[in-house]
Amino acid sequence: MRIGEYALGGLEADQAAPHTIAISSRDQPAPQRAAFDSFQMEIDALLRLGIGKPIIARAAIAARNNGTTIERELLASGTVDPDSYYAGLARALKLSFLPTIDASLIADSKTLDTQLIDARMVRLNHVSGAVLAIVPEISKLDEIAALIGDHPTLLEQTVVTTPSALRQAVWRCGAERRVKESARHLFDTRAGFSARIVLSGKQGFLAGLGFCAAAAAFASGVATGLIVHLTVSMIYMGAILLRALALGHTRKSAAVPQTTERLPVYTVLVALYKEAEVAGQLVAALKRLNWPAAKLDIKLICEADDHPTIAALRAEELGPQFEIVEVPAMQPRTKPKALNYALAAVRGEFLVIYDAEDRPHPDQLRAAYAEFAASPADVVCLQAPLVTTNGSASWIAASFALEYAALFRMLLPMLASYRLPMPLGGTSNHLRVAELKAAGGWDPHNFTEDADLGMRLYRLGYRCGVIDCPTYEDAPTTAKVWLNQRTRWFKGWLQTWLVMMRSPLVLLKEMGPRAFAVFQLLIGGMLVSSLAHPWLIVLLMTTATYVLLGFPPPGSTEQILFMLDIANTIMSYSLFYLLGRRAMLRDERQQIGRRWLAVPVYWLMISLAAWRAALELPFKPFFWSKTPHLPTVTKGKLHPTRFHSAKSGNA
Repeated sequence: MRIGEYALGGLEADQAAPHTIAISSRDQPAPQRAAFDSFQMEIDALLRLGIGKPIIARAAIAARNNGTTIERELLASGTVDPDSYYAGLARALKLSFLPTIDASLIADSKTLDTQLIDARMVRLNHVSGAVLAIVPEISKLDEIAALIGDHPTLLEQTVVTTPSALRQAVWRCGAERRVKESARHLFDTRAGFSARIVLSGKQGFLAGLGFCAAAAAFASGVATGLIVHLTVSMIYMGAILLRALALGHTRKSAAVPQTTERLPVYTVLVALYKEAEVAGQLVAALKRLNWPAAKLDIKLICEADDHPTIAALRAEELGPQFEIVEVPAMQPRTKPKALNYALAAVRGEFLVIYDAEDRPHPDQLRAAYAEFAASPADVVCLQAPLVTTNGSASWIAASFALEYAALFRMLLPMLASYRLPMPLGGTSNHLRVAELKAAGGWDPHNFTEDADLGMRLYRLGYRCGVIDCPTYEDAPTTAKVWLNQRTRWFKGWLQTWLVMMRSPLVLLKEMGPRAFAVFQLLIGGMLVSSLAHPWLIVLLMTTATYVLLGFPPPGSTEQILFMLDIANTIMSYSLFYLLGRRAMLRDERQQIGRRWLAVPVYWLMISLAAWRAALELPFKPFFWSKTPHLPTVTKGKLHPTRFHSAKSGNA
């Protein structure tokens, strides 16, 4: 039976007989006639393999809608087992079928990586002679058969394999080369952007000189202390005022046009380490993504020696869109290095980063793609908001939820609207793949590779934006877990500031004065305010005692500094609460309850983490403190059916 007798008719299914649809390619434009002809060849060959007509008809309609092939839709749907399918193609071609490939038979080279993106063929070097392992396309089956008929020797020199088997062999073959490249590429190509060297020679000299000068100045008299006090207080206030601007910012809520174009391939990267307990939750969340399976490229990136996590993932029913990537053990063992390792095999035009504990909104990829389509060409990264769902678990989780709401739903949207540099979050970054590769990928030696990438993209002339469609996750609930995580973040922020400030004048020229000032307040101001906060509290308590005793006198420098310190303290606590509360939905605010009263203690914990990071960086610059994750539980959690941006937080 021909395609014109049953499958695609104007590709509108007859409900009574969905596999008896009429079609005619006559009077169609040339591109559509070519598509019909391609479908015809696929269907004829699939029928010869014995695949049922209704199955082919459904796949054909999906292929038309998604701009793919019937073969790809069949495999992506899980209806057809890949091993059985390609074994059938091998029988049709009278070739041997190879379900697994010995990686030792492949000669490694840089060009081999193309087979990770589009698995087609690889040369196997047997002792008895070279053999070509191919992944044939059903539409070219007759063409391949004719070629073999003209050259019978190919029967002994060619075998059929599966895309998965070919990619797995290529991964193993080039593993050592790729892991070295993933750890060294940025340093080798753009050393000035790499945190592999903690302090440059110039920075080390200036730091030592500054320390000696400060010690000598403090020893010389009280005036120097007042100058330092004033300087730190002004930086502290500048960082606060930048965030205060977000409180008055109203984001435009113009509807994002939905593109009618066929969707491109979208890659999802998830770096996992010791995450066996959340493997099932993660896979379930990724399966809910509203994107055609045939155009999804999901890579679950694991350390090769993390056997429990790999076993847990393999125990899940992973569809053809999933691929487990095993990263060989090599220092630094960091998330950005793992992401770089998988970057060579990314098949998508766009990609998104998720963490193991994330539950992204099913429509997030579509929201990001629509926003990319509506944004200027220089917008190459979009940040989705991270929403914590366990604010009622503890006062730490409540404070964390306030902090995240303020950052992702208030501060970052304001920075995006003014096209200013954005410190990205560690997850739910949507990126254009070509521009990401051009920027050098991620810095494997930076602990906040997200913030570093956001700043580096800005330096290179790119811009970042935001979307409203959220990713849900749980906040840390205990002081120990929170402190280790925040110490790691502060190390990364300090690394980012040091890398950016290796050549301040060059940075000023690249970013421009306004963006340069914002960077200093965002990263430098945050570091200064966090480190200085305990000192500020001590000064306030000391000066308050003096005030009760009639000192300092009204109008004196000491009194002015005292008033400035009071203003900084009140504003820092107030803005932390107000920004977060304004961004939250009513249910979120109810979860927080009165736990916001612990904000002053939370700030002191932030200071402790900052000091730990500053002291740890010189001695353990690349030590990664892992944050443990557990599956989320539904009891007492926030589960909004729809999520709105900060404007809905007042509902």
